[in-house]
Amino acid sequence: MADLLTATTADAAALADAAQVGNKFARQEVLRRAGFPVPGFFCLPATAFDRALDAVRPLLPPLPPGTADGHADSSAADDWCAAAHRALTGGGIPEALAARIRREFTALVGADGLVAVRACVVPPATSDPATSNPATNAPATDAPATDDPDTAIAEDSAVDPFAGMSDSFLYVDRDGLGEAVVRCWASAFNPQAVRYRRFRGLDPTAARVAVGIQRMVPGTRSFVAFTRDPRDGARRHLIAAAHGIGEGVVQEKADVDHFFLDPGTGRVTARTVHKRWSVGLPEGAASGAPVLLPVPPELAGPPVLDDDEARAVAGLAARVEELFGVPQDIEGTITPDGTVHLVQARPLVTADTPATAATPATADTPDGSPPTVHWGNHNITESFPGTSGALTYSQSREFYRRSFSDLYRRMGVPPRRLRENAHRLDRMVGYLEGQVYYRLDDWHELHGQMPMFELVRHQWEASMGITGPARGTRRRSPLRVAASVPRLLWRTAAHPWQVRGFLRWWDRQTAEIDTVGDTPEELIALYRRVWERAGEQWGITLVNGLIALLVLRSGTALLRRWTGLGPQVFVSLLVGGKENRSLQAVRAAMALAELVGKDPELRRAVLDGEDPRQVWADLTAGRHGTAAADAARDYVARYGDRALHDLKLEEPTPRQRPWTVVPLIRPLVRQGTTVAANRAEERAAAGRARERLRAACPGPVRRGVLLAHAALARDLARVREDTRFCRTQLFGMSREVMWRLGAELARTGVLDDPLDVTDLTVDEVIGAFDGTGTVPDLRAQAALRRADRLRWAGTEQRPALLGVPAGLPLTRALPYAVPVRDDGDSGGRVLRGIGSSGGVVRGRAKVVLDPGTDPDPAGDRILVARETDPGWLFLMMSAKGMVVERGTLLSHTAITGRLLGVPTVVAVPDATKAVPDGAWIEIDGNAGTVRLLPEPSGPTDTAERTPGAERYGAERTDEAENDD
Repeated sequence: MADLLTATTADAAALADAAQVGNKFARQEVLRRAGFPVPGFFCLPATAFDRALDAVRPLLPPLPPGTADGHADSSAADDWCAAAHRALTGGGIPEALAARIRREFTALVGADGLVAVRACVVPPATSDPATSNPATNAPATDAPATDDPDTAIAEDSAVDPFAGMSDSFLYVDRDGLGEAVVRCWASAFNPQAVRYRRFRGLDPTAARVAVGIQRMVPGTRSFVAFTRDPRDGARRHLIAAAHGIGEGVVQEKADVDHFFLDPGTGRVTARTVHKRWSVGLPEGAASGAPVLLPVPPELAGPPVLDDDEARAVAGLAARVEELFGVPQDIEGTITPDGTVHLVQARPLVTADTPATAATPATADTPDGSPPTVHWGNHNITESFPGTSGALTYSQSREFYRRSFSDLYRRMGVPPRRLRENAHRLDRMVGYLEGQVYYRLDDWHELHGQMPMFELVRHQWEASMGITGPARGTRRRSPLRVAASVPRLLWRTAAHPWQVRGFLRWWDRQTAEIDTVGDTPEELIALYRRVWERAGEQWGITLVNGLIALLVLRSGTALLRRWTGLGPQVFVSLLVGGKENRSLQAVRAAMALAELVGKDPELRRAVLDGEDPRQVWADLTAGRHGTAAADAARDYVARYGDRALHDLKLEEPTPRQRPWTVVPLIRPLVRQGTTVAANRAEERAAAGRARERLRAACPGPVRRGVLLAHAALARDLARVREDTRFCRTQLFGMSREVMWRLGAELARTGVLDDPLDVTDLTVDEVIGAFDGTGTVPDLRAQAALRRADRLRWAGTEQRPALLGVPAGLPLTRALPYAVPVRDDGDSGGRVLRGIGSSGGVVRGRAKVVLDPGTDPDPAGDRILVARETDPGWLFLMMSAKGMVVERGTLLSHTAITGRLLGVPTVVAVPDATKAVPDGAWIEIDGNAGTVRLLPEPSGPTDTAERTPGAERYGAERTDEAENDD
C-alpha cells in the first residue's frame, strides 16, 4: 500500500477503504465519486502512520505485558503512549514522503494555498472484504451503499463518533504542512484519547491514524445539519448555522442560529440570536490557527440563512442520507458566491426510547419546532458560578433533593406524591458542560404540588430569571389556593420559633463537627450523619423564602397603592435591625482590619503586599500582640468557611488556607474602615428610609402597617442570611471531609493528587472506602473529568436561560440550545435592571469576571459582575456601587448592598458585556438604571455620589421617573 493516496494514483480505490483512511475520509471519497461538492483532498493512510511509529519504536519502552489481551497495567500503558506521543512529535517525516506531500499540496491548492489537515483513527483491519469499509458496507467500488451499525469502534463510526479524539489543523500553509501531519500522527496518543480508549475498553497502544489533507474552503458561513430529529428519528431536518467557518458551530464558539424544516411541506421555522462572534482566520494573517472574530453589525441581526438557503442545505443532507441509506449528520460551508461545500458526513445516532407520559414534551410545538426542556441558572450562579467540578455538582444535587423534599413535606404535600416525583427531585439541578443549572420544567411541576405557590409564582419566576416560553403553564384552582391559606398562616405564625430551633440545632452540629476524628470511617460517618439530619431540617430555610416572597409582595403592593412609590422604597426600609451571621463575619473582618491598622509594622506588611503566609504566621504567633493574634485565629475558627465561591468544593477557604485572610482585609486596612462607622452608616440609611416614607405616607395608620410589613420582611431577610451562612458551614464540612479522604486516596496511590478528588462524585469518593464504588480506575476518571472541566472553563458561558430539544441525550441536544431572552431588551446607552439599594453614584466601572481579583483595584469603582456570592463581601465593601447581571430584591447582592449602604442594581442583562471595563457610568439604585456616560472633561478616577442622593435616594431624569 502506498504511503500517499490521491484520486489519480493506482491505489485510488483505497481512498474509499475506511480500514486505510478512516471513516471520515472514506465517506468523503464516496461522496466525491457520487458528484457531491466535496473539496479536493488526498490522504496519508494508516500504513504511513505505521511506518512512522516503527521508525521511532527503538526510542520507546517495551509494550507492557498483557497489552494484547487488555490486561496491561494502566500506568505502564500510559507511560508507553506518552513516550510514543513525544517520539512521533519529534520524529518528523521521511524526506521522500515529505517532498511528495509538498508536490501534492501544490497541485491541490497552489504554492500559496491553504489546507485543512485532519487526523482520523481507523477501525481495526478485517479479513472480510464485504465488511472492510464502514463508510459503504461494501468493497471499495463506486456503488453507494449503507453504513454498517455493527462496525468496530473507530472515529466517526456509527457506534461511537467520538472515540478517536484526534487533532485537526486549519489554515495550514505549505511551510506548516509537515508539522501538522506529525502532530496528527502523535494525536493518536493524546492523553484524552488514551483515557477515552481505556474507558471504552480499547487498547490505547493499538490506535492507528490516517491523515487527510483537504483544500481549505474560504467559507463565510457554515452549518451542521441533521436529516432526522435526533430524539426519535422523526423525519424533521435540523440545521445550526453561524458566520465564519464550521469550527464555530461544532465547538460552540460562534453565535448560532437554528432552523427546523418540515420535509413534507418545506416550511422553515427559524430561531435566531443576536450574533456577536464568528470563527475564522485572523484579519491580515496569511495562515494560522482560527480565532474568534466579531460579526459585522449589519450581519448580527438577520438570520445566517434565508429560507431558500435552509431548504437547499436540508436538500443536500437528504441526498447524502439517500446515498448512504441511514440518517446523516453533515457539515458544510458556504462561500461568498453562495456555493455550498460539503466537508463532513457521518451517521446520525438517534434516540430509540419511545415517548412516555413522564416526558410530556414529545410532540411538536405549535410552530412546528421540536419540544423543549428549559434550563436556567439565573440565581444559582450566586452559589455555583462558572465551571464546577463533579464533586461540587454531586453535592449540590444532594442538597437540593434533600432540602426541597423537606420543604414539600412541611407544606403538606402527601408522601405518595413525593414518591411519584422522586425522579424530579433527583434532577432539580443538571450539569451542563460544567455549569450547574436548574431544570425548570421539574421545578414548575414540583412547586406546583403546593397550592399556595400560586400566590408567589410571579415573584418566584422573576427571582429565577424565568421569562417567555420558560414560564410554567400549570395553574391551581382558586379554591385549592384558598384552602391552602390556613396552613400557610399556621406556618407563618410558628416560623420564628422553628427558625430559632433550627439555628440552635445547627450550632450543636457544628460543635460536633469540630470534635470528629481523622480516620476515613469516622469522617464518612460524620458526613452521613450530618447530611441525614440536614435533610430533616433544611426545609425550614425554604419555608422562610416562601413567606418572604409573600411579605414582599404584599408590602410593595400596599406601598404602591398608598403612595405610588416603587418596590425599591420598600426594600430600603429593610436596612437595620439585628445583625445576621453574614454581617457578623464582615464586621469581624473589619475589627481585625482595625487592629492591623493600629500596628504600623503590621499595617505596612499587609499593605506592601508581603508574602501573606509569612504575614499570617507572624500575626498568629503573637509577634504583633496577643489581641491581633486572638482576633485572627478567632476569625478563622468562626468564619473560616466563608470565602469566594464557598459552596464550590474545589475552591479552598480560610479553613484550609488561613493566610488568604490577609489579601481580603487589605482594602479594609487601606480605607481605614471601622465597625463603628459601618454601624453608623447603617443607622443613617435606615433613618433616611423612614424619613422618605414619612414624607410619602403621612398617615400614621398606613405608615404603621407599612413599617410592620418592613419589620417582618427585615426579620425574614436576616433569617435568610443566617441560614445561608449555615449552608456555607454545611458545605464547609463536606469540603473538609472530602479533601481529607482525597489525601488518603493520594497517600495510598489511588489518586495522583489529593485535590483530584474534586473531579469525582461524592458517591465515588465514599465508595472507594466502603466498597460501593463502581469505577475501578479513579485516577483515569478524575483525569478525564478534569480535562473536560478545564476545556469548558476556557469557553464562553452559556446564557442564563436556554431551551434544548427534549427527549435525547443532553450532549446531543446542547449544540441546538436556544437562548430564551426577555422581551424587554434595554438597548441603547441605558441598561435597566432592578434597583435594590438606593442612591446614585457615578464612577469608573470595574468589570470583574473572576472574584479572585485583588479587592484593592475595585476601591472607588463601580463593581460590574455576572453574579456574586457571600464570599464577594470584601470586593463589595471596597466598591462604591454594584451592577450585577443576576439577582432579585432578596438576593445576596441586594441584601448586602443595603447593609453596606452601596447603591446597587441587579438583574441587568449582559452587564459585563455592555459595560466596558473603565467606562464612566452612573447607576441609580432606586430607578434600577445604569447609564454609560461620556468621558468627563476633568481628571475623575474616583466615584462620586450625586448631590442629595443619600437623603432622597436619587436625582433622576424624567426617563428614569417613568420607570416607576
